[in-house]
Amino acid sequence: MANLVAGIKSMKLYSHIDRVYNELAELGKSGDVPLTAAELSEFDQLHYHGTDAVDHAIHMIGIDKSTRVLEIGSGFGGPARHVAHNTGTRITALELQPAQNRMASELTERCGLSANLTHVCGDILTCDWQQQQFDAIVSWLAIFHIPERARLLALAGDLLSSGGVFYTEDLFSRQRFSQAERAELASGLYAGHLPDLQTYQAEFEHAGFALERVDDMSDDWTDFTTERLRDYRAGRARHVRVHGEPTYLALEEFYELVNRHFRSGKLGGIRLLARKP
Repeated sequence: MANLVAGIKSMKLYSHIDRVYNELAELGKSGDVPLTAAELSEFDQLHYHGTDAVDHAIHMIGIDKSTRVLEIGSGFGGPARHVAHNTGTRITALELQPAQNRMASELTERCGLSANLTHVCGDILTCDWQQQQFDAIVSWLAIFHIPERARLLALAGDLLSSGGVFYTEDLFSRQRFSQAERAELASGLYAGHLPDLQTYQAEFEHAGFALERVDDMSDDWTDFTTERLRDYRAGRARHVRVHGEPTYLALEEFYELVNRHFRSGKLGGIRLLARKP
């Protein structure tokens, strides 16, 4: 697991995570001052469209307080906290990186959501789930890190109850990448699996899932990442003041890389809902 953690930290999005505490200081919420999930939502969501995207998943899946949910790649814990707060369900948030997991757990405790949200640090492929079952597995921009797609989906099938769903927002390949582009994506995005759209869907079907909804988000996410980069650069003075120049430059580099590959027409985005029979 140590090698995996070291590798994924090549992503500039996952460096300088103290930026969350810097933002809390700006709000006057340093130390152990109680928080709400809403106060964190501006900077604890690492995917696109923030809590709107999470609300979309809640609606599509039909999550309520009786739904047992597992999130793969929970990051700072933002989506899981939003789900727990807004539905009252119990959710398990799995994160590979220990530093992010510790911070996420601390923030969840400060939000008073620890009774509904359990943070687990580990690799989805090697965790001992002790015969746990879930009604929904969710993931926002995380499973493209995992190269063993067939193994992941087989495990998901074992973890899901009959009729359970797998919901993901993820990346795929719209056009063939050059060797240099693949190397940059492997380092800058820690991209372990970027199949084309047809292959992406077939992998779920081969694993025994029934596809209920597949949305191509590529154009939407191209616009989103373009606006994100523009707005981030426009706010440079503020970001450098709050976080320091190294943090600003790291995130700017990451945002530029992602947007460049979306604008090239080669990197695509997918929103998928698949059901276990």
